[in-house]
Amino acid sequence: MKHDRTKAINLFKTAKGQIEATIRMAEDNRYCVDVANQVEATSALLKKANLLILQDHINTCVKASFEDGTSEEKIEEIMKLIQKYM
Repeated sequence: MKHDRTKAINLFKTAKGQIEATIRMAEDNRYCVDVANQVEATSALLKKANLLILQDHINTCVKASFEDGTSEEKIEEIMKLIQKYM
């Protein structure tokens, strides 16, 4: 799903800009809570991008694995990701 991947890339680029802004804020000794809020906003963008990447993976690679008979491997891969996030 190229559309989802494009959205994810745009989110990564936005997060990159926020990280650069966060670094400047820390270097300028800005108020700690403001820096922490910026970090949280960046983290939320990365989580959203990650979800889009995983959605793309399920809609392409995992779906294809059911068609070519390699679904067990992909299911195991997805289960490991779920375990990591829990």
